[in-house]
Amino acid sequence: MSTAATPPSKAAEKRMRAIRNLGIMAHIDAGKTTVTERLLFAAGRTHKMGEVHEGQAVMDWMDQERERGITITSAVTSLAWRGHELHLVDTPGHVDFTIEVERSLRVLDGAVAVFDAGHGVEPQSEAVWRQADRYHVPRIAFANKMDRVGADLDATLASMRARFKAQAIAAVQRPVGTEGAFGGFEDLVGRRTVRFPDVEDPRAMEVREGISPEGEAARQALLAVLADHDEAAAEALLGDADLGEAGMKAALRRATLTGRFVPLLCGAALRNKGIPQLLDAICDYLPSPLDLPPVRGHHPKTHAEEVRAGDEAGPLLALAFKVSLLDEGRRFVFLRIYAGRLAEGAEVWNASLGKAERVTRLLLVHAVQKTRIAQAAAGQIVAVMGLKETRTGDTLTDREHPLLLERISAYEPVISQAIETSTQAEREPLQEALARVADEDPTFRYGEDRETGQLLVSGMGELHLEVVAERLRREFRLQVRTGRPQVLLRETIRGEATAEGTFERTLDDEPVYGQVAVRVAPLPRGGGFRFALAPEVAALPQLRAEVRELLEAGAREASESGALAGHPLQDVEVTVTGVGWREGASRPFAYKVAAADAVRTAAARAGPVLLEPVARVEVVTPEESLGEIIGSLDRRKGAILDVADRGHGVKVITSEAPLRSLFGYATELRSLTQGRAVFTMRFDRFDTVG
Repeated sequence: MSTAATPPSKAAEKRMRAIRNLGIMAHIDAGKTTVTERLLFAAGRTHKMGEVHEGQAVMDWMDQERERGITITSAVTSLAWRGHELHLVDTPGHVDFTIEVERSLRVLDGAVAVFDAGHGVEPQSEAVWRQADRYHVPRIAFANKMDRVGADLDATLASMRARFKAQAIAAVQRPVGTEGAFGGFEDLVGRRTVRFPDVEDPRAMEVREGISPEGEAARQALLAVLADHDEAAAEALLGDADLGEAGMKAALRRATLTGRFVPLLCGAALRNKGIPQLLDAICDYLPSPLDLPPVRGHHPKTHAEEVRAGDEAGPLLALAFKVSLLDEGRRFVFLRIYAGRLAEGAEVWNASLGKAERVTRLLLVHAVQKTRIAQAAAGQIVAVMGLKETRTGDTLTDREHPLLLERISAYEPVISQAIETSTQAEREPLQEALARVADEDPTFRYGEDRETGQLLVSGMGELHLEVVAERLRREFRLQVRTGRPQVLLRETIRGEATAEGTFERTLDDEPVYGQVAVRVAPLPRGGGFRFALAPEVAALPQLRAEVRELLEAGAREASESGALAGHPLQDVEVTVTGVGWREGASRPFAYKVAAADAVRTAAARAGPVLLEPVARVEVVTPEESLGEIIGSLDRRKGAILDVADRGHGVKVITSEAPLRSLFGYATELRSLTQGRAVFTMRFDRFDTVG
């Protein structure tokens, strides 16, 4: 493993120490975009606070986002606070757009998790938390809507501790007043009481030194939690010493950077309470690019692991994490620069594609607004123009010092529908528009149905495809019609089976031969597709790298067409148990064909069955509607997993059901409860359904 790296210069280090690359993540309706709008206003980045409920949020720049009151696409902005340079990404809260969260967290150094203080941990807030865990992203938490009926910081903290056992979580503030009387909080770190007057300025506050005896007890409880993750805090606790404000902040920062501790703040963004303190916490506790380990990658040719430090004087290393058309139809690629510098007109090497591309423009982005810059350096997030072939997850690097970073996780679509235009003349423009949408969105697919010739679009849910159809109408001016949504099926096998495949032909008067024996076996749900060579096969001297690759390609090709009804096979392991050679006749491509034939035959013998998408559903309902909702879920083949009491006469029903049975459930739920119940649904797995 190569570890060649030079430390950044003092000027570069000072600049990078002041950078914070962070995301705002939450469940839908937790107030995430409102928090972002207040952060921008308090930092002087905007001069008017955009309201989500009025369709004026700066970060929700798409017309559909403003009309629906939800975030659909992640938006990037930059702002300054206390001498720090903050690059902030506002991510969607709806599960259909979870790829936006995934690819943002892949390149961010820290995150702010926003929770509704009246609801605590909700399904999508738990999902995005797990995504942050996957990428080891340190985070702070913000309990929002503290002025709402049912808001309870202690209950929010308890729900977080119950759901997120991998981290220690402790409140660094103690609210003053509850629900509608919430007026501020006691700052446990600085031992001061902060109150917010009811004015339209998030920067307005009244500060008084000192906290109550209850606040001192809460501060001691914070220190006790912190002591498990920081040596200085532990020494202060054991020695019964006072850890002052500076010492407490330093301990909180060290613990937060490990990812094993999360400080919890509170406020009410819509009423402009707690925003400057959240900005302070971002600067005080979240990491700079230099606080994290150097990025690791693999050399594209030798496959050796290499470590690249965040040195702006070193060779370029950047990850393309998002492709966007923004609002002009022009192609922008968002980059996180990990090392080196990037300038307008520079040639970059796409190590993922093995191609050179040229940057024509370099931009800092504030939602949909763009500011042209001459160059950018390590630690920054920028948008570039001119990259025609770079896709989400590609690594851009220096041709002489290539490095491949881990790609961004993709999600397989679970729902599809037919789409058509009003005239045949619009079919080609429609395909071009679909290609551009797919270029932006890795979870969106399209293609022709092999049997009917219809165009099919596939995505993560009904809302996802609805948004795509509306984009086609508005942005591309295509009058499209869509069919009824259909779930995408998969296949698997129930047992083991073996088979042989033989390719024997005479081509151009030359004999061609290849023979392959395989064994197929089921994997646990979620196991995907696995390919292996039996040890005796792997040891054969004739099995060159090209033949190995073609054997796997043939097996994967066969799995894509299934064994029962043409749906892709998953949760299957294919092992090549033998290959037959014929001197002078064996050709590599023959083994690809033979392997595909063997896998198809073996899978057909192994008890193939259909799998369909199963969704996890959480319904929040008034207690009096509990019986009707359980009955409605039962009629839709739902299995009740849990019924919890949220207090204030509210019940939470957790269940799972076949995705196909949940089409139109939102309308039924509104009818059953007069619009008082809400539900969230997310894809859980493919499984057999009775």
